[in-house]
Amino acid sequence: MTASTFDTLIDAEALRSLMAGDSPPIVLEASFDLGDTAAGERSYAAGHIPGSLYVHLDRDLCATKSGRNGRHPLPERAAFARTAGDLGIAPGGQVVTLDRQGGMYAARLWWMLRWLGHAPAAVLDGGFAAWLGAAGESSTTPGVAKPAPAYPERPALAATVDAAGLASRLGRTALLDARSPERFRGDKEPIDPVAGHIPGALNRFHAANLAPGGIFKPAEQLRGEFASVLGGRAASEVIHSCGSGVTACHNLLAMEHAGLHGSRLYPGSWSEWSSDPARPIARG
Repeated sequence: MTASTFDTLIDAEALRSLMAGDSPPIVLEASFDLGDTAAGERSYAAGHIPGSLYVHLDRDLCATKSGRNGRHPLPERAAFARTAGDLGIAPGGQVVTLDRQGGMYAARLWWMLRWLGHAPAAVLDGGFAAWLGAAGESSTTPGVAKPAPAYPERPALAATVDAAGLASRLGRTALLDARSPERFRGDKEPIDPVAGHIPGALNRFHAANLAPGGIFKPAEQLRGEFASVLGGRAASEVIHSCGSGVTACHNLLAMEHAGLHGSRLYPGSWSEWSSDPARPIARG
């Protein structure tokens, strides 16, 4: 990472500096609400970082749902490469993602860019509120993309595990579930039809990555907290899960920011796993 390139987090002051430079980044807002899927778009329309583009979780970052592939299935890489091109993303260009929900949706977009092979992608630490707090301007004029060709095929910088691969590793890997403790235990399940978690999983609520004010905790603190949860397991042994492969990316981002590189994502997560009654589940 060079002095002007960011690949995990970027603060609002640094983003303002980049936007005033000769090669401003592409800024993508991914604000979303699972209970009101139009809410993120409305908040963007009411005021956003000037020139930023809105990216919708369901429309732009997911494949068609089959009922057995999870609530937010990954699209094919070629399909997302076309989406990236439509947004004007080309190799080498800095991309900054943000949301208004503590980074949970911005992290999914960040992870997908890495999965595509795009290294200079970062999440705006603190999101839109941090931008406004740094005296950043707000605009109601929609950003206009400068379409480029589909993003060229490159080696992925982020790895996945599918349900079959995870099933073969149960008991032999560190599976980290990013859902709230009560959802993880199966005390309640407000979203998916089945409550509980994948047997052997550990729980690290994604919101624990944030300090008061909605910014990520310092890298050293995150490193210590993840080490405590993982019990000495190497980052390369870690697989991330959540409800649908979204907030799991928040934990993955926090680990990368903390210098814990090489963990993987189970994109289908609990919503896919629990859709097959033959797969084991655990509670408590």
